[in-house]
Formats: sequence, structure tokens, C-alpha cells
Amino acid sequence: MKMAHKITVDEDKCIGCGACSATCPANFEMKEGKAHVKTAEVEKLTCEKDAEAGCPVQAIIIS
Repeated sequence: MKMAHKITVDEDKCIGCGACSATCPANFEMKEGKAHVKTAEVEKLTCEKDAEAGCPVQAIIIS
């Protein structure tokens, strides 16, 4: 059984820089000045880890 990866954004930490949506537009978008996840659980990570690494305030959590 495959485990899904859960993706969340800590909106209190998010500064709305848009790095995640620029790095991974497939799963991140900007709404009301903050990052939002399009799909909260994915079977296979694609660009999400790059977005997590590129967040300047570590607001993206992948578990």
C-alpha cells in the first residue's frame, strides 16, 4: 500500500512571496496574498519538494 504525501502551508509563516507557485504551479497557487495547496495529498511528489526547499520562511510542510 502506497502512502500519500500530505502537503500543507503554514499561513501564519507564509509571506506571500510566490516562490512556491513559481516553482510548482501544478500544486501551489496564490490566493489573497498567501500560498495555497491545490491538492493536499499526492501519491507521488513531483515539484513539491523543490517548492518546500525554496520557501524562504519554511512555510511548506510535506509529510
